[in-house]
Amino acid sequence: MIEETLADAGERMDKAVEAAKHEFSNVRTGRANPSLFSSLTVDYYGAPTPLQQLASFQTPEARTILITPYDKSAMSAIEKALRDSDLGANPSNDGNVIRIVMPEMTEERRKEYIKLVSHKAEDARVAVRNARRSAKSAIDKFVKDGEIGEDEGTRAEKELDTLTKKHVETVDSLLKHKEAELLEV
Repeated sequence: MIEETLADAGERMDKAVEAAKHEFSNVRTGRANPSLFSSLTVDYYGAPTPLQQLASFQTPEARTILITPYDKSAMSAIEKALRDSDLGANPSNDGNVIRIVMPEMTEERRKEYIKLVSHKAEDARVAVRNARRSAKSAIDKFVKDGEIGEDEGTRAEKELDTLTKKHVETVDSLLKHKEAELLEV
């Protein structure tokens, strides 16, 4: 019963950390990365389709991305979606591939991204603490109902606190790594 509660809390905390990793990967740094386009959708024959399904990506240089559409007729739709996105990219089309040279980030833009990443990290920490709170209330309920003893409840809470601390530290290290990546010129 306690093991199930702790396992469930750990699973929810793991999901919060994974969500933070995914959110961090979508934040642009100085170098070009295909994951920047993971949330971008293209109007492909009237249906919104993820760009990842319509093209392959290559990064020949640090700030350049080559997008090769599988279907050449989707080229203009992909180009329009890229131009309308908030990435600040200016795509150039040579008929076969779309080339995007990511602009150099200004100091002001870097600071904005650091604030954004800090906010996303705090959201992840809140999700971890929410998982802890629900697990702790379940443990307290077990103790109150007499299903487990107080000593066992205290031990479970200590395990829960250790689990929570580990996940919060993981989020913090991810944040520190992403901030360093953003400040790198």
